Amino acid sequence: MDRQEIRKIYSRYAAVYDVIFAKWFFPRIKLGLEKIGIKAGDRIIEVGVGTGLSLSLYPPSCKVMAIDITREMLKKAKQKKEKYGFDHVSLFEMDAETIGFADDSFDHAVLPFVVSVVSNPVKMMSEVKRITKNNGTIIVVNHFSSGNAILAGLEKLFSPLFLQLGWKAAVPLELLANHCGLHIEEISKKHKFDLWSVLYATNKK
Repeated sequence: MDRQEIRKIYSRYAAVYDVIFAKWFFPRIKLGLEKIGIKAGDRIIEVGVGTGLSLSLYPPSCKVMAIDITREMLKKAKQKKEKYGFDHVSLFEMDAETIGFADDSFDHAVLPFVVSVVSNPVKMMSEVKRITKNNGTIIVVNHFSSGNAILAGLEKLFSPLFLQLGWKAAVPLELLANHCGLHIEEISKKHKFDLWSVLYATNKK
């Protein structure tokens, strides 16, 4: 998917995104953030904040820069920010493959359900590693292609449909570990048969 397709699809989702996805996505983002151990004064970037499902999970003592490419999704996030007084959160319309922050700007990076969406995940991860400090934490929450031959076959079969819905179904975990050079410390799931994984990684420069 190119950027225009992403914007078009997720602009349509904006009004109903929370209703459809919140019950699935919120608990898994929470699990990822719990692994960080956010401290007072920490600077965090969230890449692909969408409608702001995660904003309530960040303590007011930290500073969050949250970005997304889709303006309509960000409008929903802004409404949450204003309604609940999330003054420690700043929202930016920004492409995850060209992040407009300086090197080593953040202690932690959080990427919830975005690896399957961007057109070039390798380029995105390069940007995330650039702006995150050495030994900083990178949390990735995503579905990765199954090692089970039958499930992998189903993912391939339904891949065209998933693309129309706005994400790639068959993103291999090896993409992050090998091509992106992500130093993965731990992979966990909310439960054994969960479709989504939470990756805890250290940024090694």
